[in-house]
Amino acid sequence: MYGTPYIVSDVMTHTVASVGRWASFKVIVEMMQDRGVSALPVLEGEGRVVGVVSEADLLPTEELRDSPEGGYAVLRRPADMAKAGALTAGDLMTSPAVTVDANATLAEAARIMAREKVKRLPVVDGSGVLTGMISRADLLKVFLRDDEDIAEEIRRDIVACLFPLTSSAIQVDVHDGVATLTGKVRDTAMVPVAARLVRAVEGVVDVDFDLTREPSVR
Repeated sequence: MYGTPYIVSDVMTHTVASVGRWASFKVIVEMMQDRGVSALPVLEGEGRVVGVVSEADLLPTEELRDSPEGGYAVLRRPADMAKAGALTAGDLMTSPAVTVDANATLAEAARIMAREKVKRLPVVDGSGVLTGMISRADLLKVFLRDDEDIAEEIRRDIVACLFPLTSSAIQVDVHDGVATLTGKVRDTAMVPVAARLVRAVEGVVDVDFDLTREPSVR
């Protein structure tokens, strides 16, 4: 009724650099440098994601190498100690991988990133096969929507539904993602509902309302 939320597949990167479980430390670093990424999904079989190897997973090796003590004492966590001697993606990766379904909403993806404290997520299908990658930057793409496109969605999916008798008297303007609704309505009790729905429209940054009650006709 009120439009379809953007989902992960709408904004994700479809062509994703990845490595196999047996990729070497050097190959991983080279691929990150070549592709300009800080993490790579680790795949096996027909492309099933089994883990993610990130720059953070590689750092214990550098920390150990550059340590004045030259030993494992500088590494605080057991996981770091294990990764410091790792040579392949399978040993370096964080597993199981935190992933997201391509049909998840952007809000769901954002919640997963926040909860797991990660900057990006491999996107998988129902079988766990890699279909893309979504990052924090991808989540912000919705704010690049054209202002008039946002305004038209508000008019069509919200104003016309909530205020069918006075929708033509309500003006909807969007500037830099800020939606402004002005005009007369018969039922001001619906204004808070409209405010909540408009704020949920993809690309809306803020909402300003100047909707007043239409004078009763005697």
